[in-house]
Order: sequence, then C-alpha cells, then structure tokens
Amino acid sequence: MFDSVTSLALQSALDGLSARQSAIAENVANINTPGYTAKRVQFEEALAASVGDGDGDVRPTVSRSLEPTQLDGSNVNLDTETISNIDTVLRYQFATQAVGGEAAALRAAMRTA
Repeated sequence: MFDSVTSLALQSALDGLSARQSAIAENVANINTPGYTAKRVQFEEALAASVGDGDGDVRPTVSRSLEPTQLDGSNVNLDTETISNIDTVLRYQFATQAVGGEAAALRAAMRTA
C-alpha cells in the first residue's frame, strides 16, 4: 500500500512542494541582496511522466530563475513570490488531504479484514 504509485506520487508531490516553500522563503529573505537570483523548483512534469510510467517517485530540481534582473542584479519579485507561495500552500493542503484520505481508507480496510 505505501509503495503504491499513488502513495509514492503523493510523497513526491509533498517533497517537491516543501522544497518550493523553502526556495520561496530563501528568495524573499534575499529580496534586497544585490546579485541574488531567485530559485525555482520544478517537479510536476517529471512527476506526471513518472506516474505515467507506473512509478511516481521523483525528486524536485532546483534551478535559478532566468527572469529579468533589477539594477542591482537581483531578480526577486515579491509579487511573483507571494503568488507562488499561495499556490504552493494550497497545493500542499490538497496533497495532505489526499494522504489523509488514503490513510483513512487503509484503516477502514484493516477494520473490515
């Protein structure tokens, strides 16, 4: 059960979203750091491909943003980070609810067995 494609995919999604939260926090913390380039975390495409292949286990990748820089060389945009944070929090909540639902189904199955 815990090695199912669904379980692995949910864990991969939670790991990726957690990594994205960390990157967003680091980006905001460095918003006034000259020359700092924002981090971006990707995992959704790799996760979709992995699930399609019957696996579901992927690791997030972190890259530097290619967005235009400001005069000080930084490219952190507070509006972009705020929207990304809200999106990430909502996705994380959805994924944790899915994990909770999967655990509830397992408990129910064990009670009836």
